[in-house]
Amino acid sequence: MFTTRPTLQGTFGMVSSTHWLASQSAMAVLEDGGNAFDAAVAAGFVLHVVEPHLNGPAGEVPILLAPAGGEVRVLCGQGVAPAAASAAHYRGLGLELVPGTGPLAAAVPGAFDAWMVLLRDHGTKELADVLQYAVGYAEDGHPPVERMAQTVATVRELFESDWTSSAEVYLPGGELPRPGTLFRNPALAATWRRLLAEAEAPGGDRVARIERAREIWRSGFIARALLRQSARPTLDTSGEHHTGVLTAEDLAAWSATYEAPATFDWRGWTLCKAGPWSQGPAFLQQLALLPDALPPYASAEYLHLLIEGCKLAMADREAWYGDADPDGVPLADLLSAGYNAERRRLVDPGKASLELRPGSPGGREPRLAALAHLIADDEPEFSALGVGEPTVARDGGTRGDTCHLDVVDRWGNMIAATPSGGWLQSNPVVPELGFPLGTRLQMTWLDEGLPNTLTPGRRPRTTLTPSLALRDGVPVLAFGTPGGDQQDQWQLHFFLAVAERAQVRGGLDLQGAVDAPNWHNESFPGSFYPRGMRPGRVVVESRTDPAVVEDLRRRGHDVEVGDAWSEGRLCAVARDPATGLLSAAANPRGMQGYAVGR
Repeated sequence: MFTTRPTLQGTFGMVSSTHWLASQSAMAVLEDGGNAFDAAVAAGFVLHVVEPHLNGPAGEVPILLAPAGGEVRVLCGQGVAPAAASAAHYRGLGLELVPGTGPLAAAVPGAFDAWMVLLRDHGTKELADVLQYAVGYAEDGHPPVERMAQTVATVRELFESDWTSSAEVYLPGGELPRPGTLFRNPALAATWRRLLAEAEAPGGDRVARIERAREIWRSGFIARALLRQSARPTLDTSGEHHTGVLTAEDLAAWSATYEAPATFDWRGWTLCKAGPWSQGPAFLQQLALLPDALPPYASAEYLHLLIEGCKLAMADREAWYGDADPDGVPLADLLSAGYNAERRRLVDPGKASLELRPGSPGGREPRLAALAHLIADDEPEFSALGVGEPTVARDGGTRGDTCHLDVVDRWGNMIAATPSGGWLQSNPVVPELGFPLGTRLQMTWLDEGLPNTLTPGRRPRTTLTPSLALRDGVPVLAFGTPGGDQQDQWQLHFFLAVAERAQVRGGLDLQGAVDAPNWHNESFPGSFYPRGMRPGRVVVESRTDPAVVEDLRRRGHDVEVGDAWSEGRLCAVARDPATGLLSAAANPRGMQGYAVGR
């Protein structure tokens, strides 16, 4: 099968990420004797620098890690809603939705602390060792990718008129960042240099220095700057200026935490995901909804089956997933064989459903947000698809997107992480720090009593969803993608291509699965402001067989044919436990994701 690149293979280490500089920085850490976790931290901080339109230090990152010989764990880098961030307070401001931008949408920042906890508990390197790559690119410059410049161009008017601290960083000398030049963020470099100096000054060991860095973030100069920014009136997607509700107590009280993954066993594989505070279990539910025998790969019957199953899983996501329900999410029922057999009967093999049909796991009645049925086609600012890079409105509103990275090392340590949030278009740059606050609270609802209601101290349900797969109980595959609501659609297609078409070296043709034509559907409420949906809409790449497209249309799907390389941005690494052979692949779409290894 033709692929855009080879599936990389070797025995020393493999890295795949959404930017070549992050991949190569992680590889440099491996070459210097670090392990997969050291390498992932280095790559994560580089992604903050080189993909600032896709993630930042004050955003969030769910991490799935599999230490060699140990159990798979989730490290939750998703911060919670501040203590004053209640649905009643926001409705009292005249809001029906949490704004898509500005400090009201900011959860407690989670990414930085998660990287620190990972480095402390599983890494071997000093903080200065893994931060040096990000500091270098921020201080000395990096060539900006084209879509970063496009994003800045889209919000240029907002930056110049209102978010002037962002203009100082992203419009240096009044000019847009240009590919082929060097773009610098000296304020960010200075932030990390000061952090390192203050963390190292008292002496002590490696862990003590990491712990001091965490304290500086939560209560030192970084925390004080974040709080000043939250208190500044900021123009957001509501069209009004609002101040945030973040407090010193919110920052000081939160830490990244470990938890067990949500899992599902399928044909000898065990798939691991973050819990239902993410959309990860929707991937597991889509597997649970599959029949024993699948139609031929890439046929119209195959696409129809997966699309219709996705609609059912995402309807359950809307009704049941979240962190706010005191009774918890009925995940065992949602993934049970009986429940999914019942749900599977709702799929008409000859007709596309245009309904949002959540189920009743354990006999509980579903409840949806009042605005969950709105169609976003009447939102011209958001008419472009939020695929690949963020779709940005003139006021800075965005459907959002993210980054991804995977690493496996020669000892068998494996990690998948999906850093996101804190985008340059989410909030004004904090002048003293060189990066903005995040906006993850836009994914909550202001209706009371929902699993994803905006609730103090609770996590917003995130779209971020890295994956780890075990074969016969042994970790063999780490993968993920940017893409907001598309993430667990694209990942399912990728995983089935690997699992069902295991034809080459070690049974893992990763690059072929990444390159295969992909698609997504929009028949459920979007997670980003303004939260609309398009019943029946399916977007496919133009490489999809035209006969398949016509067959889907005959079944009632509203098929939009996109560009040839527009769907999916997968990264993946793998390890064959029998031989120690490592593999990696990366997405060619967008021309910035790369895998490296040897």
